[in-house]
Amino acid sequence: MSATDLNDIKRRMQGAVASFKNDLASLRTGRASSNLLDPIQIDAYGALMPINQVATVSVPEPRLISVQVWDRGMTAAVEKAIRESDLGLNPQTEGQVIRLRIPEMNEQRRKEMVKVAHKYAEEARVAVRHVRRDGLDALKKAEKDGDISQDDQTRLADQVQKATDQYVAEIDQNLAAKEKEILHV
Repeated sequence: MSATDLNDIKRRMQGAVASFKNDLASLRTGRASSNLLDPIQIDAYGALMPINQVATVSVPEPRLISVQVWDRGMTAAVEKAIRESDLGLNPQTEGQVIRLRIPEMNEQRRKEMVKVAHKYAEEARVAVRHVRRDGLDALKKAEKDGDISQDDQTRLADQVQKATDQYVAEIDQNLAAKEKEILHV
């Protein structure tokens, strides 16, 4: 295993963390965020497209999301996709502009969001650990094949473990920040 393999392991771990951050960004916290609509796909021109490819999403007020649809004919499709998403938002359409009021979250809903955030975090930790396992397996194979010495295998295994610890800690920090944001809005 070379330094490039170690970099590849770190890159894959970073990918798991980036995916986790993306999942967290789509969680509703009671505060308006343009990222909230990222998971919504619009049936446009015979294909499913992300909302940001058919409209401009902005946040003019802390509890309001504004969706400016570019093509007047797509307004109904965008409104339908938002209504059918599981975000619990009620779109109000005025011409090509769709306004989404973000309701105040009750305590039960906040606790549900925290549980979802914890589930996302655990999935991310598992993904990072899978990458670690793959890396350690590759190290053991390289040592067995005689490509690296036992000392090198131990040293590189320590580096893989340090990278794992670093990315798991980053996941935990992001989870704690999101949890605080959800519970104290």
